[in-house]
Amino acid sequence: MSVAEVRKSTESRMIKSLDALKVSLSKIRTGRAHTGILDHVLVDYYGSPVPVGQVANVNLVDARTISVQPYEKPMASVIEKAIRDSDLGLNPMSMGDTIRVPMPALTEERRRDLTKVVKSEGEDAKVAVRNLRREANESLKKLVKDKDISEDDERRAQDDIQKLTDRHVTEIDKLVTQKEAEIMTV
Repeated sequence: MSVAEVRKSTESRMIKSLDALKVSLSKIRTGRAHTGILDHVLVDYYGSPVPVGQVANVNLVDARTISVQPYEKPMASVIEKAIRDSDLGLNPMSMGDTIRVPMPALTEERRRDLTKVVKSEGEDAKVAVRNLRREANESLKKLVKDKDISEDDERRAQDDIQKLTDRHVTEIDKLVTQKEAEIMTV
């Protein structure tokens, strides 16, 4: 493995960590309803856990209400139970063959709790990026030990990896700040 390969591998894995953070932040709800909030809710579909979007049509009725229309009638109660049991704090209501999911207004306390969750997700992403930096530095040390690169090359590569890490940590901070502002706006 060369220095360029170590850098490229580390950068792509850091980008994946950033993408994972974006996905987990999108799951955290703000005051407005959006269909993506139900993406990670799994429904028991004949013994297999399946996302709600694969067994029902999910739409927005208005800014505070999501409509879920199952493709099969018997799935309505299962979907309703799955949404209720999720960690989203939602209370779906069955209306015939359609399930309406009203989004309760966030209290100030709940907003603060959500910002704590956002900060925690951000910290987890930073830890992941720093672990990738450590792995890259270990790979570079192994290259020096195997006499594939010089110590000067290792030092330059470590500086490069550090700059990469700093850039991704800054990006994580920016995402966390944006999500906090989104949550705290009424």
